[in-house]
Parts: sequence; C-alpha cells; structure tokens
Amino acid sequence: MTLLVVATGNPGKLREMQAYLENSGWELTLKPEELEVEETGETFAANACLKASQIAKVTGNWAIGDDSGLQVDALNGAPGVYSARYAKTDSERIARVLRELGNEVNRQAQFVCAVALARPDGAIVLQSEGICRGEILHTSRGNDGFGYDPIFYVQELQLTFAEMTRELKGSISHRGKAFAALLPQLYTLSSSES
Repeated sequence: MTLLVVATGNPGKLREMQAYLENSGWELTLKPEELEVEETGETFAANACLKASQIAKVTGNWAIGDDSGLQVDALNGAPGVYSARYAKTDSERIARVLRELGNEVNRQAQFVCAVALARPDGAIVLQSEGICRGEILHTSRGNDGFGYDPIFYVQELQLTFAEMTRELKGSISHRGKAFAALLPQLYTLSSSES
C-alpha cells in the first residue's frame, strides 16, 4: 500500500476520506500536527491544490487535500471559500447566513467540494469537484452533521444534511460526488504505483 497524507489535522475528515477510499490501495494518515497550510486561494480547487502540494513537498509523500464550502445564490456565492471563517462557531455562521438572506425568496444554494492529489514532489496529478444543489431553510432542522448542514435542504429527499444518515449524506453530498469522480483515476494510479 502507498502512504497518502491527508492535508488536514481533523481526525473526523480522515475517517470520512478513509471510508471513501476504502480498498483503493492507499494507506491514509493525518498530516503532521505542526504543518499548517494557509488557504490563500480564491477558489476551492486552488485551496485543495495548495494543501495537497505543500503537504506532499514537506512530508515527501503523496498527499491529498480538499476544500469545500457553501455558496448561496442570492449572496453572490458567499460565504464561498470563506465558509469556515464566516464566523467563529457553526451556530454563528448559520445565524449570519440567515440574517444576510433575511426574507429573500431565492434561497437556492450549493455545497462545493474540490479534491486534489499531489505526488511527493508537490506536482498535482489528479483533481475532481463535486456539487450538491439545495436551498437554505429559514430555520435549522436536524441534529447530525456539522457546519451549515441544519439549514441546507435537499428538495428531492425533503431532508436537510443534518437530518440524513451519514451513509445517505455521503452518497449525495458534494464531497461524496468529488470522491466518486476521483476514485477511478485513483485506482489506476494506485495500481501503477505498486
């Protein structure tokens, strides 16, 4: 198995990626705690590439990075790449989005996830993106998930991300779609590496 460093310090994100990449031929591990990559990109893809490339160069291993966030149509795509930095806590971030939307009728939104894979020299060799369309509710619903999940409603399922099981959310979410697009390429790369 080839070692793949996940460009995050979040054990929850590591577990999520391990589930997506199970049986892929890659052994995932967290990045060293002291390594921090500043997200200076203007797009999710740019930030994913920054993280993967910098962690690969520093560790000398293959690395995978992702960046994701919420884009609200009526807010001109905000919070976008600033989703995690829109306020200090999840509840404050939700409150800010709801306050900025107010009574706006157009509540269409999407979650976007970009994933990038870098060789040990930092060169980006694979990228993918996943998008899940939905709408922003006026109030939170559900107790699972994190971030903006309680206000992100998927019409076809008539559930918010926070009301879905982890398996259901994983199958339709932006991150799930990004990894589904990446997997065939990753399997090919993994078999050529071994």
